[in-house]
Amino acid sequence: MTDNKNKLLNELGISDRVIAYGEAALSKLEKRFKEIDEIAERNQAKVLLAMSKNRVSAACFAGSTGYGYDDLGRDTLEKVYSDTFHTEAALVRPQITCGTHALAVALSANLRPGEELLSINGAPYDTLQEVIGIRPSPCSLAEMGVNYSQVELNREGRFDFDAIAGAISSDTALVAIQRSKGYSMRPSFSVDEIGEAIAFVKKLKPGVKVMVDNCYGEFTELIEPSDVGADMTVGSLIKNPGGGLAPSGGYICGTKECVERCGYRLSAPGLGSEVGANFGIIDRLYQGFFLAPTVTAAAEKGAIFAAALYEPLGFNCVPKASEKRHDIIQSIELGSEEAMLAFCKGIQLAAPVDAYVTPLPWDMPGYDDKVVMAAGAFIQGSSIELSADGPIREPYAVYFQGGLTWAHAKLGILMSLQEMMNKGAVNL
Repeated sequence: MTDNKNKLLNELGISDRVIAYGEAALSKLEKRFKEIDEIAERNQAKVLLAMSKNRVSAACFAGSTGYGYDDLGRDTLEKVYSDTFHTEAALVRPQITCGTHALAVALSANLRPGEELLSINGAPYDTLQEVIGIRPSPCSLAEMGVNYSQVELNREGRFDFDAIAGAISSDTALVAIQRSKGYSMRPSFSVDEIGEAIAFVKKLKPGVKVMVDNCYGEFTELIEPSDVGADMTVGSLIKNPGGGLAPSGGYICGTKECVERCGYRLSAPGLGSEVGANFGIIDRLYQGFFLAPTVTAAAEKGAIFAAALYEPLGFNCVPKASEKRHDIIQSIELGSEEAMLAFCKGIQLAAPVDAYVTPLPWDMPGYDDKVVMAAGAFIQGSSIELSADGPIREPYAVYFQGGLTWAHAKLGILMSLQEMMNKGAVNL
């Protein structure tokens, strides 16, 4: 059996040396993987309860067009999300094109001219900077008269509570927290850490709203930011909660007031969430959400395996293989553009789609630096599928995520290491 397995992996270009190195690393991860499976099981129960409670039936899978009035499937799916995330309301729509769009809707709906948006984890993710107006863009919040301020993290990459206390002012209307690291090497935040920060800012200013960018974090823990006081928890359906099946969409879960305003911003004042057809893809949104806990667990295992392979070779990995995870992203400092390109080529070679393509840096919309991206996905841009990307800038870090199955994630990491060996970037 071992010989047959090696032969198949050899045909994928993975050498016996890399296979043996990978198996040695994997033998030490049994406990970590068991913990992830236990979290997945409990999150699966949470989703199942929400679907049962809201009487999901075949009638919910009917397509709708035009205005989408009285769309049973759409309205029920939003109840499933709000019950799973323990919120008063939810907006779950295929019309939301990506995570950045969902965040833009949430922010623009709940901030008025003259009010201040305060980020308490330093600069937000690259694409959100144009939404805010940190980098000028038409229709940004800055252009609409919204002010912006940010508080840098402390040296350990954690919230600086003294600085936050000094930054909150009478104009601060909304505090933003980005759970995942974006294109930085800081640790991602646990839900407990986010809860501590939310409690802190609400004690300083009880009326302030808090929005959490939850992208890449859903179902990696037993609770979500909405369980610890977030007024809005926001994410993309082509990441964790779509389970690899949602072809588009985003969600905003939160208070009734905040979510209603988001509905008006997404469609139009006076219309709100009453309109919005599901275009016949609603069954994929349901099934993807049902699969999301186990798909997320597979991606987490792949991330841990990646750290377990690259750490002993001297590469800085955040988080380390032994550390608890709060999202699916594994960042690895590779030290050079050449190493980044080799890593990404290996991931692309492992893709079920476009495996023959060689990833090259390019000017990607919303980013200052050129970005290299390996992503041979069934759904374009789907970060829950196997992918790796990063901006071509120091410290030349690559951000690996996804894998609809653990087996695919494992193969992708092995192929990235093989390509690094082929280019002389590592020696085993």
